Amino acid sequence: MTSNSTLRPYRAEDEDAAIALWQESWQLAYPAIDFAARVPWWRERWRNELVPNAEVIVAETEGTLAGFVTIDATGYLDQLVVSPQHWGSPLATQLVDAAKQKSPGGITLLVNKDNARAISFYRRNGFVDAGEDVNPTSGRPVLRMAWTP
Repeated sequence: MTSNSTLRPYRAEDEDAAIALWQESWQLAYPAIDFAARVPWWRERWRNELVPNAEVIVAETEGTLAGFVTIDATGYLDQLVVSPQHWGSPLATQLVDAAKQKSPGGITLLVNKDNARAISFYRRNGFVDAGEDVNPTSGRPVLRMAWTP
């Protein structure tokens, strides 16, 4: 699938679409987890942690939010979310490239160790393994990855 998306800064009116996209994409990636039940927690985290402390870049395709990436001032990429309809398109790479432009000194992130698709994607985009950890919220093992220019 090709991507004719426009990247732009996040706006407050994007909140509902961004949260719905987060739920949809994570639910498809981890069908055994009830992400609908996590939406109130996620909305609180979105409003109080991510939006105030990170730059959020959104991708729009035909007027619809198709993805977003968050990158904070330390170069930590907390979220890369792409609509399942755009999985396999260039959209995720475009969002990561935008994050690299915002954080030219380097980027770090955590990815679930059982998310082989995401790990492979990050490796193709220049990220290397930089250690292991455990996600404090989910308790899942995560891989620390880093990109250095």
